[in-house]
Amino acid sequence: MASRLDCQVEDDSPVTVVRLRGSLDLTTTRPVHAALQRCLADQPDALVVDLTTVRVEERLALSVFAAVARQAAIWPEVPVVVCGPTDDTADWLAATSAGRRVAVRRDCAAAIREATRRSAAPRLRAHLEPVSGACRRARELASEACQRWNLPDLAGPTRLVLSEFVGNVVRHAGTPMDVTLTLRRPFLHVAVADGSQGAVLPGNPHPRAEGGRGLLLVRELAQRWGSLPIGDGKVVWAVLPAH
Repeated sequence: MASRLDCQVEDDSPVTVVRLRGSLDLTTTRPVHAALQRCLADQPDALVVDLTTVRVEERLALSVFAAVARQAAIWPEVPVVVCGPTDDTADWLAATSAGRRVAVRRDCAAAIREATRRSAAPRLRAHLEPVSGACRRARELASEACQRWNLPDLAGPTRLVLSEFVGNVVRHAGTPMDVTLTLRRPFLHVAVADGSQGAVLPGNPHPRAEGGRGLLLVRELAQRWGSLPIGDGKVVWAVLPAH
């Protein structure tokens, strides 16, 4: 019989809690990894994974948590906490790369309280349609965020990066998108999620076109940038210094 693992996501607070139930083995690591990546794309302030009702069938399967933690450290720069493991699982975690990257807590309630006590990162979100005015609305959102968070020198670079990401969605993906700006000092995080798995493409637009200035511009302005697959789509993100 094929192994089975259920995943329940609780994301009604700044901290996302993922409760796993069933068997964790090399067969079920792929859906677990996909579910945790989707959670990271929403940029919670912390990601807590509850293993209280999980049977670890294969020790190597625990590497899925190290992979997620590596991504979380790059972007969106949030902690990943595994809680409620059995004694054997805790020992296995300590002996693997996951143990070096992921915080392990025996008590899940205490782990969630600890994560929730951290101050929530300020953020702005907007849902945009792939229409000609999307770039203009994205620039307005960038200006609003930088004004609200007292980052006047960052308004210009943020407008350019966000306009480029949104413009790429309009030209290449053609799907609705979710735009998020999050302040995690000393950086401002810019992210655009769309419904296409297509590659992030540099633009070659008409000189008067909105966006499309190419990813070279993003590389110049951002500390780092990248993309993360999420289900049938992706999220493209950039991190800008917010000094």
